[in-house]
Amino acid sequence: MVDSTSAAGTSHDPVRIQEGGAASPAMGAVFANFRQYLMGWGVSDHPGLGVDLFRSGLAAPQFNGVVRVRSAAGPDVAAVRRELAGVPWWWWWVGPDSPEETADALRHHGGRQLTVMPVMVRPLGDPVAGHDRPDDDARTRFGLRVEPVREGGRLRDLVRTYRTSMGIGPGPEAGMVRAESQRGDNGDIVRLAAVLDGRVVGTTVLITAHSVAGIFLVHVAAEMRRQGVATALTSAALRVGRERGMHFAALVASPAGEPLYGRFGFTAAYKYRLFDFPD
Repeated sequence: MVDSTSAAGTSHDPVRIQEGGAASPAMGAVFANFRQYLMGWGVSDHPGLGVDLFRSGLAAPQFNGVVRVRSAAGPDVAAVRRELAGVPWWWWWVGPDSPEETADALRHHGGRQLTVMPVMVRPLGDPVAGHDRPDDDARTRFGLRVEPVREGGRLRDLVRTYRTSMGIGPGPEAGMVRAESQRGDNGDIVRLAAVLDGRVVGTTVLITAHSVAGIFLVHVAAEMRRQGVATALTSAALRVGRERGMHFAALVASPAGEPLYGRFGFTAAYKYRLFDFPD
């Protein structure tokens, strides 16, 4: 575990947070879950920097960067940039678990805000009517199966599917498979593949930690989009979260995914701002 924060309350507790305010206990667990997932790609332990920095070395910014500033004095941006100088592909995530002035400090040092992404949360109590039932997903329409992925060829297929959907070339694929298989928190992780006619056409990765089912890497092959595959994957992820006794489900949504997750009962509770440092 990267962070020892645990969720407070039960699955019936509301998730409350105000823009610009301090996170509720439940949201503290959500952010701890998110940090654990990103830090699992490769912890770079430099306590003097006062940040949570992860570095896999993979040639894609999703797998290298900073996810939190721990120092109340704010980030030493120059020092962090020196630490990541050998990795040209990285992002800096700015959420409510970093000091309020972090975004301004990044801009001052040449940081560029790429986008704002909502953190969406829902309790994992009773299913949301019409969306969490197995007969509502794409399996009943054209034979799609959602199944867990472990080692071997299916893990490679899962990585290849989300890599392609993310626009990442084939070069880092072997390293991505190795990084997935060697994560220290694999006991907390469930990988799900949507399979049609023996081929992986969609993916999601679920991390069940801090009483939160964190949903990551929801990707669908281009030719299968808008056919219910993402719905099937999200439905399956929620069921796994309940089976593992989690209190909440949470994810960071793209603009395209936000309407889908809204139909599943997720609500935007806070936001991450995503920065990079162009050359």
